[in-house]
Amino acid sequence: MSGHSKWSTIKHKKGALDAKRGKMFTKLIKELTVSARLGGGDVNSNPRLRKAIADSKALNMPSDNIKRAIQKGTGELEGTTYEEITYEGYGPGGAAILVDAMTDNKNRTVSELRYTFSKNAGNLGESGCVGWMFTKKGYIIVEKAKAKEDELMEVVLDSGADDMVEDGSNFVIYCAPENFEHVLEAVKKKNVDVASSEIGKVPQNYVKLEGKQAQQMLKLMEAIEDHDDVQHVWANFDISEEEMERAG
Repeated sequence: MSGHSKWSTIKHKKGALDAKRGKMFTKLIKELTVSARLGGGDVNSNPRLRKAIADSKALNMPSDNIKRAIQKGTGELEGTTYEEITYEGYGPGGAAILVDAMTDNKNRTVSELRYTFSKNAGNLGESGCVGWMFTKKGYIIVEKAKAKEDELMEVVLDSGADDMVEDGSNFVIYCAPENFEHVLEAVKKKNVDVASSEIGKVPQNYVKLEGKQAQQMLKLMEAIEDHDDVQHVWANFDISEEEMERAG
């Protein structure tokens, strides 16, 4: 994942420490509601809902909040109807950006995101302009200090993952989306601390950014992720860990 895996790791660390828990709750409640609406409220037959519940519990979201969000999705309780939509655009240096959002007002969301892009040296593009550069995959990020490479590779091979690569201070495990839960469980069974894990959009190639463009890119990523309607941001930038740490 190059620079993007480092971004995910730094974001994960910050998320455990900073004051954005309320915003994360809002995003997860949307995910719980939409995943229950699309796949039903039975966690045994809805892997997307299982992941949303696990993420919510990891942030210590109260069980009542989780239950209500699911019931709004299944129609047992009245609630807002959110539409999933992906926006595409470019950041500094021509880096490609995909934004997965959930909104009850597309006009508002696209207007605000267009402003966010333009304010931070980027521009929102047309549908399809960069989506072809990304492939849907499961990925699991483990800091090198938390696991031995040979032991982790053994788990990867036994669990049916596709690949494991080194990326700076991280190991990144890739797998097919349908194998994600199985691979993640296999890693956790070895008592390995996972820095970040999800089914995401992985770039096929990367754009190296340094100096001002790198800092502008990181600022743009923060601004997009801070938007209430945004669930995930994917990008194909490659920025050094030192550059990221300076931004952090």
